[in-house]
Amino acid sequence: MGFGGPARMFIRAFNAVTTSLVTAPLLGSRLGRRLTMISYTGRRSGQTFSLPVGYWRSGDHVTIGVALPDAKTWWRNFSGDGAPLKIRLDGADRSGHAVAERDEQGRVKVVVRLDPR
Repeated sequence: MGFGGPARMFIRAFNAVTTSLVTAPLLGSRLGRRLTMISYTGRRSGQTFSLPVGYWRSGDHVTIGVALPDAKTWWRNFSGDGAPLKIRLDGADRSGHAVAERDEQGRVKVVVRLDPR
């Protein structure tokens, strides 16, 4: 089940504003404690996508919560064995391997294991 029409336009506008805020020099450092940008290559399209996400970090592992997962498709690129992605942390792009996990209640999280520097 996906969003269409006005809801899709709102989500795109929201993501555009959030992206601008997260990448802004002054606000980005404050927002970057819980919001960041990820970039990945779509499995089927081969296109590169970037989007803002909320996250929490513990050492070399980053967890991204997926709100309303049945209405979104991006996280499915990390199903099964997962896939590589880039994530902006502490002002620098880091690479890692991400795997999507769905629990019994249907909640989805994407767990990223950061590559060594």
